[in-house]
Parts: sequence; structure tokens; C-alpha cells
Amino acid sequence: MATSTAPRHKSADAKGRVALGGHFANRAVIVEHRSETEVVVRLARVIPEGEAWLYENPKALASVRRGLDQARKGKVAKKSPDLKAAAKLAAQLED
Repeated sequence: MATSTAPRHKSADAKGRVALGGHFANRAVIVEHRSETEVVVRLARVIPEGEAWLYENPKALASVRRGLDQARKGKVAKKSPDLKAAAKLAAQLED
């Protein structure tokens, strides 16, 4: 939900910095230079490089979201996975 406030005058310091206020404190932002006289600052979320693959793979992301939804609803496995069988299968696949 966007809210708008009246424009306020702020001055950049000697290094070109402008204090944006508490709403932006400790948050990631995207700074877009639109022209010589206009800059747009937008709040952003940053995804670590090692996790970006999940958001680039719709099938994997849907599976993770489905699993999280099931966990929220208490729909969890009654039996632990057979780790010995999984290790044996992994060894076979490596050969």
C-alpha cells in the first residue's frame, strides 16, 4: 500500500549522502538515477546468490511452498526417512 507525503527539502552532505529517515533504516534499497535531476529510492529484498536458483525454478519453488504449507497444517511424515537406504542409493548413483 503506497502512502505519499509532501516533498521535503534535504541537503546532501559533502560525500553526496542524504538521510532517508527511520522508515529506511537497516533496509536494502534500489537507487535509480532517472535523470540528472531525479533519483528514485525503492525498498528491496535481496536474495543470496546461492538461493536464487530456487526462485528461478518454478517447480522447485512450488514444492517448497507446498511443503511449508503442509508443515503449517501439521501434515508431517509419521515415520522418519530411511537414511541408510538413501545413502546406499546415493552410492549406487555415484558409480
